[in-house]
Amino acid sequence: MRGLARAVALVLLALYGCATPAPEPKPAPVSKPARDDLIVLLPDPEGKAAALSVTHGADQRVLSAPYAAARIKEEGRLDTVDITPDEVNRVFGEVVAALPPRPVSFLLYFLEGKDQLTAESQQVVQQIFDEIKRRPAPEIVIIGHTDRVGTVPYNDALSLRRAEKVRDDLKNVLGIPAEQIQVAGRGEREPLVPTEDEVAEPRNRRVEISVR
Repeated sequence: MRGLARAVALVLLALYGCATPAPEPKPAPVSKPARDDLIVLLPDPEGKAAALSVTHGADQRVLSAPYAAARIKEEGRLDTVDITPDEVNRVFGEVVAALPPRPVSFLLYFLEGKDQLTAESQQVVQQIFDEIKRRPAPEIVIIGHTDRVGTVPYNDALSLRRAEKVRDDLKNVLGIPAEQIQVAGRGEREPLVPTEDEVAEPRNRRVEISVR
C-alpha cells in the first residue's frame, strides 16, 4: 500500500507541475477615432465674409469667401473643400442656433446744432427698437458726434446730449436698464466725412448705436 500511495503522490505532483496557469489574454488594441476637423468661414448678416487663416503643421490655407472651408482628416494634411449653406446647417445647425445674435450697428442723424433727429432717422428708430427687443440681455453702446461747425467744447457737449437723448428713448420706450447702456460724446473729433473747420456736413451730425 505504501508503494501505491507513493506512486499516486508522484503522479499528482507531476500533474500539478504541468498545470501552469494559462496566460491572460492581451487586450485588443484601441483604435483611435478617425479625425475629421472642418473649419468654415461663415458670412456676416450682409452675406459678406472677412478672411481666416487656417494652419495645420507646415500647411496653411486662407479662407476668404462665404462658406469657404478647410478640412483635416489626416495628421499633417490640410485640404480646402467645397461646402454649401445646407451642409453647414446640417453639421453645425445646433451650434449656430445656440450662438447669441451677432452685434449690429445703426446710424441716426440729427438736425444742425440740435439733439433732434432728422425726419429720415425718425423712421428707422422702430427698426432699432425691434432689433434690441430680439435680444434677452442687450448691451448697447451709444456714441454721439457733430460736424465741425462751432467750438470744440460746444460740440463735445452737443454730441453727448445727442447720445443721452437716444439712451433716454431706449430707457423710456423699452425699459432698458441704465447699466446696459454706455454713452459717450466724441464731438467733432471722429467725422464720418472729413471736412475743413466750420463746414456743416449732415453725415457727421450722427449717433452710432452698437447692439450686442
